[in-house]
Order: sequence, then C-alpha cells, then structure tokens
Amino acid sequence: MIDKILELSLRQRAFILLAALALVAVGLWSATRLPIDAVPDITGLQVQINTEVRTLAGEESERFVTWPIEIEMAGLPGLEEMRSLTKFGLSQVTLQFDDRTDIYRARQLVTERLQAAVEHLPHDVAPKLAPISTGLGEIFYYSVSYKQGAKQPESVQEQLFQLREINEYTIKPLLRTVPGVAEVNESGGYERQFVIQPRPEDLARSGMTFSELADVVAANVENAGGGIVDRGDKQLSIRAVTRANTLDDIANLPVKFAAGVKPLLVKDLADVSYGSRIRTGAATVDGQETVIGAAMMLTGENSREVAERVKARLAEIQEKLPDNVQVQTQYDRSILINKTIHTVRNNLFEGAILVIAVLFALLGNWRAALIVTAAIPLSFFFALTGMVKLGVSGNLMSLGAVDFGLIIDGAVVIVENVVRQLGIRQRELGRRLRSEERHEIVLAASKQVANPMFFGVVVITIVYIPILALTGIEGKMFHPMAMTVM
Repeated sequence: MIDKILELSLRQRAFILLAALALVAVGLWSATRLPIDAVPDITGLQVQINTEVRTLAGEESERFVTWPIEIEMAGLPGLEEMRSLTKFGLSQVTLQFDDRTDIYRARQLVTERLQAAVEHLPHDVAPKLAPISTGLGEIFYYSVSYKQGAKQPESVQEQLFQLREINEYTIKPLLRTVPGVAEVNESGGYERQFVIQPRPEDLARSGMTFSELADVVAANVENAGGGIVDRGDKQLSIRAVTRANTLDDIANLPVKFAAGVKPLLVKDLADVSYGSRIRTGAATVDGQETVIGAAMMLTGENSREVAERVKARLAEIQEKLPDNVQVQTQYDRSILINKTIHTVRNNLFEGAILVIAVLFALLGNWRAALIVTAAIPLSFFFALTGMVKLGVSGNLMSLGAVDFGLIIDGAVVIVENVVRQLGIRQRELGRRLRSEERHEIVLAASKQVANPMFFGVVVITIVYIPILALTGIEGKMFHPMAMTVM
C-alpha cells in the first residue's frame, strides 16, 4: 500500500503539488475560524439554583429551602452529582450532569422539577436558575466610578447609590444585548430603598399598630385600573394614579381619619428617608468603594471574541453616561488569551527556525532541507483543519503540544536516504544523473525506509491513544493535546 502511494506521488507530481496548495488554502481558512482560548475549559456541565432567603438563618434556610429543592431534584436523568451551599441570605444547589447531556434539556428538566418544589417553599422566596455559563465564564470585569476631580455627591453613600443605579439601569441592559453574553453580575454599591421608621410612642398615642401602618403604605404603592367608560363614540380609560414615587408622597399618605379636620399622615407617625438593603459584601478598587460588574459568557462561545465585543460595547456605553462617570476595565480575558497565543506563536516560530537551521547543517543539501521543512507548515495546516472540524480550540494545551521532531521525523529519514542513494549512484557513474534515473533512485530509496518509517510514526502516535480514555477534569485538560498531535 505504501509503495503504491509512493509510485502514485512520483507519477502525479502536479496533482500532489495542487493538493498541497489546497491544503494550505483550507488551513488558512480554518485558522480564521479556529476558536482561541487560553486553556481548555475543564468545568463540567452544571445547572445552579440560587434562592435568595432574606429572613431565615442558615439552619432554617437549609431545612425549609435547600432540603426541599434537593429532594425534588434527586433522580434527574444524567445527574451525576448534587451539592449545596446554605448560609444567611442564600441557598445554592448545584447539579452536575453528564458531559454528554444537552445543557438546555437539563435546564428544562430542572425547571419542571422546580415548579413542584416551589409549593413546599416559604411564600416569600423565589428560586432562580443561574446563567448558562461555566466556572470560566467570567470573561470581563469593569468598574463604575466618578472621574478624578469631577463633580460628585458629598456623601459616599449617595455616590454608591447613584453608581449602582447607573450600572443597573444603563450599563447592564446594554451589555446583555452583546452576542455571547449570558448575564451581567454586579457587586458593590447600595440598592436605594424607601425606609419608613415608625415612632412607637406616636403610634401608641394614635391608637395604631405597626401592621396597620404597614398595610396603609402597602395599599398606596401601586397604581390601580378603573375600567372603561363609554362617552358617545369614545372610550375613556380610568386609572387611579396612587403610586408613591418620592419621599414626600410617602410622608403625606393619609393613615387615619379621626375627629380632626386633617387626617393623620405617615410623617406624623414615622420618619421617612432613603436607605438600603442589608449588604453582605462590598467592591473596592485601590481601596475605594465602587461598583463592579462582571460579564458572563454563554456556554460554548469564543471567550476572546465575546470579551472584545464587551469591550467595544462599553466604549459605546461610555458616551451615554454622565460626563462625571467613567467605566474602567479591571479584567479582560482577551488580553490573557492574546498573551498566551503570543507565547505559543513565538515558541512555534523559534522552534521552526531552530529545526530548519539544524536540517541545513546536518543534511548538507539546501533543497533537501527545504523539502523536509515543508512538512512543518503542511502538518500545521492539516492540524488546524482537524481542530476546527472536531471543535478543539486553539489554546496552550492544543497548540503547545505541536512537536516538530515528530512532524519531520519521517521526512528526515526518507530525504536523508534519498540524498545518500543519489550521491552513491552519481559517484558510481561519474556523471550527473538523468531525470529518469533520479526518479528511479528516489522511488527505490523511499521504498527502502517507507515501511519502518511509517510504523515508527504509528507507534509514536499510539502512545497518545490512552490519553483519550481519560475522563473528568483530566480528560478535558489533555484531550485537546492528544487530538491535535494525532
């Protein structure tokens, strides 16, 4: 079989040259579509259920929230592991599925089971699924802050109120529209709330309770519809604009109509002011509190391309922000990937130059050295085509596994034997060889070492087959290396 291939290659030299050019063209096309990353994503396929529990301690959250969810999720198809984390304010259940499971099917199954679990949970909790991302999905961090020397509120709390609102209502909605972004998380700042602090002595004098005051306020924070009234050929929509939007609106809400001319108002019984929810953490940059956002990449996307899209969108968003507010990049995954690829590219280039220099020095024939050297780019283009076809990303493990010694091993053996046989034959005849004689000697010399060279390369390749049997984290880490080499 190998002899037939060698004979065909010598007879159809033009076809072989065209095939090599076609391989170069396909390889260049594949290089433009190869997903690039720093390292392989070794995280498993998981679905996470997060439940905010505002009023229960960790023990009660475990008993009344986490445990019912775990009971309902047990036995899901493809489920390999289930673990949970419960603390004050948060219940988190993580479901690890088999890698062959479709992530969207897994989330659908979890959602169906979650509907049954909601019936057994406290009425004021709402479990939510985490974004469709992985442990390496946080590809971009940014901070929102005031510019140095720009006008800003005097109170630090008011500064953090405004920065959080800018991030929540301006930056996050625009970033979510970036293709490949699953979610934008935020940390730091204060969430603005209306705080009503009743004065017990005033409530006692007016004969009211805390719950009655709360009911009055709750009844006046929403607008209400009043139906439709027909007037001739027109229909009038009636609505009650009763929603309180400012501190004064809440403070002036009537609470109780007694014998006096004026009703008792909220401000007569309580202090109304701005406040915030209880914080469990903060975000700082250079020791100063700020608001930080994190863009989460959708599972299966190209992290470098998504990070570059996020960076470009933030530049557009900056123009829409107030003049005294700035968005600064704190972490950009594309920078890490570019540096990693730069290292791999330099190593490959320097290695190729070193191999070429050694070939020129040892073979003593520049044309033979060029023929052997041609195996390096052709093999590399073939590997890129296979990586795109198999869905292997270009990273430190896959591209860094390229071994020039393995690539040119067979070519060196054949070319060296061909050069030696041509030299021996030319010395025997004492003249330059004719074209037909060179072809015969090249074919004969190639056949002499083709079989041992072929099986030698096969033996080296077989060494990588057991790596494909690795599973879990080890398999995800080393599979790209083995597939690229093979």
